[in-house]
Amino acid sequence: MAFIKARGLTVEFPVYGFTSHRSLKKSLLNVATGGILAKDASNHVVVRALDELDFEFHDGDRVGLIGHNGSGKTTLLQVLAGIYEPIRGELKVQGKIASMLGISLGMDGDVTGLENIYLRGRLLGFSRARMDSMVEDIAEFAGLGDYLHLPLRTYSSGMAMRLAFSVMTSTPADIILMDEWLSVGDAEFVEKAQVRLRQLVNQARIVVIASHDLAMIQHQCNVILNLEHGKIVKSERKAEAFNLESKQ
Repeated sequence: MAFIKARGLTVEFPVYGFTSHRSLKKSLLNVATGGILAKDASNHVVVRALDELDFEFHDGDRVGLIGHNGSGKTTLLQVLAGIYEPIRGELKVQGKIASMLGISLGMDGDVTGLENIYLRGRLLGFSRARMDSMVEDIAEFAGLGDYLHLPLRTYSSGMAMRLAFSVMTSTPADIILMDEWLSVGDAEFVEKAQVRLRQLVNQARIVVIASHDLAMIQHQCNVILNLEHGKIVKSERKAEAFNLESKQ
């Protein structure tokens, strides 16, 4: 069983070099997007990126996050992925997470593609023995041939994305986190990448995806959270959950 539960989830980022002659009230009026400007317990100015969020996701949920740029969608995904820690509130997550956020982060341009497979695997928490058992399938799916033994800096951007995607999608996960529907690699790789991604997503117990594609979210998600300035301004739960069968 997988679940994600949050109570009073709050994330703040400090604002350095804030000029004292500008009033906080005036600054609040000038904020069109992004989190709310506020002050923390030490009277320092902060951006409150997520503000007292309450939600629960369970097995079968396909969760869509919508809202303007800077509304908090990506920050929420990053908190769920463990990239940021909340300053207040409670977050409980049960289940193996696969984060599709910045899938090429942590890769080293000075070492070979093969070495990067092991490097990325370690960052994902896999043992050397586990990676030994997976590396052949990853290499075959990436389809890079002899390039796998060359430094990553010799790759095109499409080839590097092939490799990163192949590692990230090599094992199923209970919870999938995505910032927009992922499209990677060059034309010949896209089709099989989309097939694998749909399989991975449909096998997951919980999927959380942030998107500006409202039609896709409404069609494919049974839980929709509308964020605005770090707050949930509307929450909708449908009776059924759906599979993300295709990109709309």
